[in-house]
Amino acid sequence: MRNITIAIDGHSSTGKSTVAKQLADYIGYLYVDTGAMYRAVTLFALREGCVSEEKVDEKRLVSLLSDISLYFEKNTDGKAEIFLNGENVEKDIRTLEVSEYVSPVATISEVRRKLVEQQRAMRKGQGIVMDGRDIGTVVFPNAELKVFMTATAEVRAQRRYEELQERGDSITYEEVLENVTERDRIDSTREDSPLKQAKDALVIDNSEMNLEDQFHILLQLAKDRMAGRI
Repeated sequence: MRNITIAIDGHSSTGKSTVAKQLADYIGYLYVDTGAMYRAVTLFALREGCVSEEKVDEKRLVSLLSDISLYFEKNTDGKAEIFLNGENVEKDIRTLEVSEYVSPVATISEVRRKLVEQQRAMRKGQGIVMDGRDIGTVVFPNAELKVFMTATAEVRAQRRYEELQERGDSITYEEVLENVTERDRIDSTREDSPLKQAKDALVIDNSEMNLEDQFHILLQLAKDRMAGRI
């Protein structure tokens, strides 16, 4: 079985990260959550006062990019968690406030260049599962397996709403739906590396699927590519 690159792209709240982690663990591959990387930069921007009057100060953030150090470490359960300048920020990056600004931050070309460079370096000849918005189109256009995951905005908002409710966040479904649709708009229309399906990507609409269904579909696809059958 050969080591391959598995690129999983798609809209927010489609369960990309969850199923990608599950797949990577099962086949023994490195997992990289690129969304967590952009969220960590967004958290940094909020902490450093690069967001004011609901706008991101791009010039200031770009000037501070050299002060950002990102890396992943596995916790005691084997889950890879992201560290920002030596601090575990896995929980801090999952707030709705970060969600509101992550798409605008991700449109900044300098931010994307910095993170894409880091993402490509993580391949290092080993098998890798990476999920995000532009993995199959920009980061690894020659990935052996490309998947594009989607679901209706309403289904994705409900999933995200339930997740936030479980965390104890005070938020309404309508607010989450607005956030999901606005992120879709920004992600799909940004000038630099917009969210789009790679021509050779396989589309999985999981509006009516559970995580187990998604996992088995991805696992079979991965096995076929690793064995060189497709």
